[in-house]
Amino acid sequence: MIKWAGRIFVFLGIGHTVLSLALVAPEHAATWFSAGLWSPEEGIIAMSPAMSAYWLSIGGFGVPLLAFGLLTLWMDRRGLVPPAFLGWILLAWAAANTAILVVSPWILAVAAAILYLAGVRRANSAAPEPVAAQAV
Repeated sequence: MIKWAGRIFVFLGIGHTVLSLALVAPEHAATWFSAGLWSPEEGIIAMSPAMSAYWLSIGGFGVPLLAFGLLTLWMDRRGLVPPAFLGWILLAWAAANTAILVVSPWILAVAAAILYLAGVRRANSAAPEPVAAQAV
């Protein structure tokens, strides 16, 4: 389950980053690389199309989600159980986004977070109890 969760997170991270860059970067890259996002008119409240495109693509969640998915797979290959708190955070984040953007790929992130949590629970319940060290 953990492996499938990691694969889904990697898929979402790559898909989001590559698709958004392919769709928005050609139109806005010149502004990005000419310090155009630092203009006095630019701001967080009234984002320009170039700033919105930046946060949709390279500044968005795709790269961190890819890193999280790869870390999950790396830990799984080494027999390490990832921490459950990360799954709960991702589940809450994905569920909130699914509720806001109903028709979106966020439901895949919800499914991956559930798989992640179920895999962590299964791995933790299957792990033998640590033996206390005895004093000599």
